[in-house]
Amino acid sequence: MSNLPVQPLSPLDGRYRAAVSELGDHLSEAGLNRARVHVEIEWLIALTSQSLLGSSPLTDEQTVSLRAFARDFGQAEVDALAEKEAVTLHDVKAVEYLVRDALAARDLDAIAELTHVCCTSEDINNLSYAITVRDAVQQVWLPKLRTVIAAIAEQAERYRDLPMLSRTHGQPATPTTLGKELAVFVHRLNRQVRQIEAVEYLGKFSGATGTFAAHLSADPEVDWLAVSEGFVTGLGLDFNPVTTQIESHDWQAELYSRVAHTNRILHNLATDIWTYISIGYFRQIPVPGATGSSTMPHKVNPIRFENAEANLELSNAILESLAQTLVTSRLQRDLTDSSAQRNIGVGFGHSQLALDNILKGLGQIDAAPEVLAADLDGNWEVLGEAIQTVIRAEVTAGRSTITDPYAALKELTRGRRIGQAELIEFVEALEIGDAAKARLLALTPATYIGLAPELLDRVAQA
Repeated sequence: MSNLPVQPLSPLDGRYRAAVSELGDHLSEAGLNRARVHVEIEWLIALTSQSLLGSSPLTDEQTVSLRAFARDFGQAEVDALAEKEAVTLHDVKAVEYLVRDALAARDLDAIAELTHVCCTSEDINNLSYAITVRDAVQQVWLPKLRTVIAAIAEQAERYRDLPMLSRTHGQPATPTTLGKELAVFVHRLNRQVRQIEAVEYLGKFSGATGTFAAHLSADPEVDWLAVSEGFVTGLGLDFNPVTTQIESHDWQAELYSRVAHTNRILHNLATDIWTYISIGYFRQIPVPGATGSSTMPHKVNPIRFENAEANLELSNAILESLAQTLVTSRLQRDLTDSSAQRNIGVGFGHSQLALDNILKGLGQIDAAPEVLAADLDGNWEVLGEAIQTVIRAEVTAGRSTITDPYAALKELTRGRRIGQAELIEFVEALEIGDAAKARLLALTPATYIGLAPELLDRVAQA
């Protein structure tokens, strides 16, 4: 047996805790239990405020006190719940007993039997998960994503006009600007942000099989569907009126799929920047005191982007599994979702860690204009596209009789490195109009960037 004290099994709770701790306020077991207490308390307040099931409205002081109990849920309540669950072997039942204790401490024993009344555990759980996931996404994960997008956008604007050789299929291709290529990621990520912001956080509150049967048996005169809808929407959630015992989890699958897609875009960003670093387009800014290699002191490794890649892949493995698993429940209920949902925080945690690394990585790189310029100057053959396109236009306009200009440029440039002199000689010999010839002779790889800088102005804002 090891002499080590108990250690966290997940690196998210150990090595990387500082980067993901804010998520733990919402997506941990304690965060879930705080939300459960909140839901139970709000249900009591909803029932009594409408004088349902023989109750009377609480005083303002009593309502404030109960809400304070839910709001101030902390370590003492965590410990008390652990003791109760050790006996009940049921987490939601332990929450019910904790709430009953809170009622007794406030001389509210008269409404104790309303605690968890007309509820199945899933009524409490589905609302609690919706609250915690909503708050984690809106208050922690999305703000971090927006910060990363802003950092990319800042780099894009900084390098708006910096010419860069493109590499389609890894081969020299029509030039662009470094800023425009970064702006592509800003545009893609902003689109995902808008879709994630539009996700509904659905909740049900309709009893053991979604039929309101217990509600009607307790009081058949009450419009329980309206009461339930008002309660769910009062928690800031969207109401799902038609379910089995569980809320169907479609909204979760939709959210996790969109977050996973965002992760894939971020993964693409990380691999592209890693590649730009490897070919010298970006130089890395050394961090004082940091070690790049245990044996090669000259190295500055792109570890931030490599770390991001790994964590984005881990995040997607979990989120995509959740999206697939949660939409299926055998008949009216099975417990596969119970175990699966306990890993929501892990999925978001790895994504949050990746965002943290990307943000730090973006702050540790700087473009190398001289490298980009040298690469452009060494690939004059990329102007072959411009030349054959101009010839086509000249032929159409009746100013040239050249046949198959593509073939002519292919013979000159394919698989060959040609310089400025060869291109000038080729263009000067062309049978085209003087204006067209002048435009081509003035062109260089560094100026053949089309509307790349202007495209930054079309980047969609989140």
